[in-house]
Amino acid sequence: MNLVFGLSVDQHIKSSQELRQVEQMPSDWVAHKVIDHIDDLSERFIAASSLVVMSSSRPDGIHDVTPRGDPSGFVKVLNPKLLAIPDRPGNKRMDTFENVLGNPNLGLIFIIPGHRDTLRVSGKAALVKDAALGESLAINGRPSELVLLMQVERVLCHCPKAFIRGKVWEKADWPDTSNVPSLAEMMKAHGELAHELKQLEEGVKDDRETNLY
Repeated sequence: MNLVFGLSVDQHIKSSQELRQVEQMPSDWVAHKVIDHIDDLSERFIAASSLVVMSSSRPDGIHDVTPRGDPSGFVKVLNPKLLAIPDRPGNKRMDTFENVLGNPNLGLIFIIPGHRDTLRVSGKAALVKDAALGESLAINGRPSELVLLMQVERVLCHCPKAFIRGKVWEKADWPDTSNVPSLAEMMKAHGELAHELKQLEEGVKDDRETNLY
């Protein structure tokens, strides 16, 4: 038996060789599907996407993951090797921006509502402030003051199994969320805030309704 993070397990996989003793090598179908640029097919996928999940690395090496959403096509393909991702009003933590200032590596998963396939893109990011670029990414007349540029290095399509297994788009199978804590509840508990829960709930509601753009 092996102890991993305090849990006793049969085997701790520590090498690619040990991994491949459990799982076979991928087929040619998936082994060679990575390209290094945004081609026409990828651009069409990005144009239909209204949700992107972004992965970045903190200075201590721990990874952050954050969603970004806007009307379809909000991530702009400037050329086959360059993407522009707008910034919108948020909580001002700027976790992703702070991360890429120290470590430019960034990963994206593009999601299209109702569509099970996804698109993975990774590369190097840079944070810029540019009036013309920000204006081209405007929503409701409000430009994007900051823009995250990504120099594309890897692009690959991803199979739909996760969304099928999770029944993400099958409304009849969505779980009951009546017992799921609200954002305000978690903020109060995790931040040990003295504010009344009702006050936090009203603040979250107001921010959601008046500070999208």
